[in-house]
Amino acid sequence: MHLIQFENDKGARAVGATEGGATSVVTGAESVYALAAEAAERGLSLRAVVIEKGLGAKLDREALAREGRLLAPVDHADPSHLYVTGTGLTHLGSASTRDAMHKSNQQQAEAPLTDSMKMFRMGLEGGKPAPGEIGVQPEWFYKGNGYTVTAPGQPIPSPAFAKDAGEEPEIAGIYYIGKDGTPFRLGFALGNEFSDHVTERVNYLFLAHSKLRFCSFGPELRVGELPRNVSGMSRILRAGKVLWEKPFLSGEDNMSHTIANLEHHHFKYDLFRQPGDIHVHMFGTATLSFADGIKTEPGDVFEIEEAQFGLPLRNAVAWNEDRPVTIRQL
Repeated sequence: MHLIQFENDKGARAVGATEGGATSVVTGAESVYALAAEAAERGLSLRAVVIEKGLGAKLDREALAREGRLLAPVDHADPSHLYVTGTGLTHLGSASTRDAMHKSNQQQAEAPLTDSMKMFRMGLEGGKPAPGEIGVQPEWFYKGNGYTVTAPGQPIPSPAFAKDAGEEPEIAGIYYIGKDGTPFRLGFALGNEFSDHVTERVNYLFLAHSKLRFCSFGPELRVGELPRNVSGMSRILRAGKVLWEKPFLSGEDNMSHTIANLEHHHFKYDLFRQPGDIHVHMFGTATLSFADGIKTEPGDVFEIEEAQFGLPLRNAVAWNEDRPVTIRQL
């Protein structure tokens, strides 16, 4: 089952469910958040709650996308209670680009391994522990909150001070925190973990700055487990033509960590188990147009697609005007 959130023809919020190739309105549902909260409270699966609500009128997902009526597949009424975070160096091959960036600025040529490669090797050796055991912790970063989420189909803005506006095609895990602090996984979605790779390349300690950008995920929430093999395509369109495209891989068959291990090292912090919060956690990528020398321009369109996740995730590139900040003494 896949879920979407959208605005209906009256401008009101609604939820759609796709199963067996057909998409229908979920009766009486205004948000996936409310469905998740009910499922957690009643001890039911998200799918069971949707089926119980009932499915109504048929929907045309492609038309909703064309008309710009799709919303992120989950959100929070208070955007500050939606966390966007991620992990890096989690995929087979994901260290090569990062390692190359950091070696270009390596101060000590005799150093055999960059910190990135060391971290990647730690994942290879200890990122897939036996059931019941805890593996090595991954690289982790904070990306923002609900205020930094761009809806599918809408432009992703880059701040005027950014040096780069580059895509990162990833899989995002979506979670709801229950009343007793239990994290409930709702499912997975395509994600564009939009980043500033030029800033990151200056020094790897700027990684935190490079990640504080808008992002997008969806349009569909795939309910249930993540397929072991995810094989999609990431591309950039300029003036309607393909400027760049490359396959991307995810799923545990293509990762150096298990999903369970990545989840453990995120939710082991009490901070991330606050009742009612939503978490969108990006699991990393090994595919970047930046690695192939691509520099995006305003109006370019990112397109990330994988058949197992339904509609492609499309967002244009935009740049904000300079907005000087004045600090005032009280």
